[in-house]
Amino acid sequence: MTHISKILDIQTLTHDVKQYKVEKPKGYSFTPGQATEVAINKPDWKEEKRPFTFTSLPEDDYLQFVIKSYPDHDGVTNQLDRLVVGDELLFDDSWGAIEYKGKGIFIAGGAGVTPFIAIIKQLKSQGKLSGNQLFFANKTKQDVILEKYFRETLKGDFSSILEKESAEGHEHGRIDEDFLKKHVEDYTQHFYVCGPDPMIKAISETLEKLGANPDAITFEK
Repeated sequence: MTHISKILDIQTLTHDVKQYKVEKPKGYSFTPGQATEVAINKPDWKEEKRPFTFTSLPEDDYLQFVIKSYPDHDGVTNQLDRLVVGDELLFDDSWGAIEYKGKGIFIAGGAGVTPFIAIIKQLKSQGKLSGNQLFFANKTKQDVILEKYFRETLKGDFSSILEKESAEGHEHGRIDEDFLKKHVEDYTQHFYVCGPDPMIKAISETLEKLGANPDAITFEK
């Protein structure tokens, strides 16, 4: 079923990421970590659907998306970046493979952090956040989405790693075997991985090599 909702609020989070708050259709439901197909309710763009994750909580009276735009090609995200409050989005029912199954480590690359935002919000609201960690990989410091929120919420359980620059409070490099060996003591816990496909593949293989149970590694298929 396709829903039409007005944009209620737009906030800039980083140089290329915005947060969109939209009307929530009556009876609409999702689980933290899930996504939906979104299109813009304008001629030429109604059929151009792209998957985006909900970053609000199921009990909120609105829906929220955190979306990175890619201005170098004139696609949906570039059009989204130009929208204003009052414009409308089209979206379908919810779906998705990332679901919280128990305490563990969230590993994200760039905009791949979005499924974890709602999960972390929910765990916090339920008082169940303790013991969960987030490893967040980006190119530069200005790319880190919701850094302040993650630092305040997760404190010492948040690790930021930058590939293209060195900055205080961030590690330098990539989430590779050396990084995982340094930061992970228990490979029997759950691992949640989301990011570019090559990153998901490399990290999943490395986790298995280090002793993680393949069934305990959750990622978008």
